[in-house]
Amino acid sequence: MSTEATPKTILTVNGIEVIYNHVILVLKGVSLTVPEGGIVAILGGNGAGKTTTLRAVSNLLKGERGEVTKGSIDYRGERIENLSPAELVKRGVVQVMEGRHCFAHLTIEENLLTGAYTRKDKGEIAANLDKVYTYFPRLKTRRTSQAAYTSGGEQQMCAIGRALMCNPTMVLLDEPSMGLAPQIVDEVFHIVKDLNGKERTTFLLAEQNTNMALKYADYGYIMESGRVVMDGTAAELASNEDVKEFYLGVGGGERKSFRDVKSYKRRKRWLA
Repeated sequence: MSTEATPKTILTVNGIEVIYNHVILVLKGVSLTVPEGGIVAILGGNGAGKTTTLRAVSNLLKGERGEVTKGSIDYRGERIENLSPAELVKRGVVQVMEGRHCFAHLTIEENLLTGAYTRKDKGEIAANLDKVYTYFPRLKTRRTSQAAYTSGGEQQMCAIGRALMCNPTMVLLDEPSMGLAPQIVDEVFHIVKDLNGKERTTFLLAEQNTNMALKYADYGYIMESGRVVMDGTAAELASNEDVKEFYLGVGGGERKSFRDVKSYKRRKRWLA
């Protein structure tokens, strides 16, 4: 019998529904769990509900007139769906937004330091900055450059580094590969894996690049039209014939959705 301890669950999303503008139902009973120290990927195409799921966890929905209307979100055993984004950052939950959102007029180092705005100890801030530069040596080279004049890959690294400056326990990464060359995407994901292994930082990421995400994640959830339609370990999903056809570009079928697979049995956890 295995003596390995089962990882603790750090985040549990329980059958949440999200509505925008009091009328548009976007998430339809999404449930997922994230183990402490793991890398979990939410996969799917545009409009699947990946970003909305992350924003529900980080409570950034209100800025877009969205709200969680059903279900619950637990972080370390406590309900968090009514906490402010600032309170969540203090508890160790931080999101790296899609599109990076670096401050264009600030230098790379100034951008990084904005991530430490909740902290007071200058010595610890300096130590964290050195750690970020260790994981992202390219940022150290470009630390005095304005973010507007750096590459997309460098800006993505800056956005992740900025999130690390507040000593997070869990990082929510939204579309980290968007707009980046394949070589840079691989470099970014490799650093994420390195941070996960050495710092035990937990990652929940939303990603359209299924092949890359499954290469580095431990577990994955596939979403379509605001629902989770399949989940499993990265190895299980990568070897699944339907996943290969719909998301990995393997196979010549004409089916466009899991809904076209008559034999596919959805778990329908949103009905539980």
